[in-house]
Amino acid sequence: MTAVNLVLWVAGIALIVVGYQRARGTWARYQELKEQDANVARYDAWRGGIRDSNPTGASVAMALLRRQWQMGAGVAVVGVVLVLLGFAVR
Repeated sequence: MTAVNLVLWVAGIALIVVGYQRARGTWARYQELKEQDANVARYDAWRGGIRDSNPTGASVAMALLRRQWQMGAGVAVVGVVLVLLGFAVR
């Protein structure tokens, strides 16, 4: 075990934690907005109305949250790669 291994492991674990924390909250909020949007769609279908196809504030927020979740998940994936690289380096 060398200093390089330790640095890669510590950096990888730190990135996994940061990525998880960033992705967790945004994913939960995204799911809530998605559920609300589905409820509105069901209500509009029940009323017999046609939903406007223009983007809504909720759809814009869902796109932003999805992008933030992807960034957080990407950071966590980079952390996993660093941890695995720490095991591969001799």
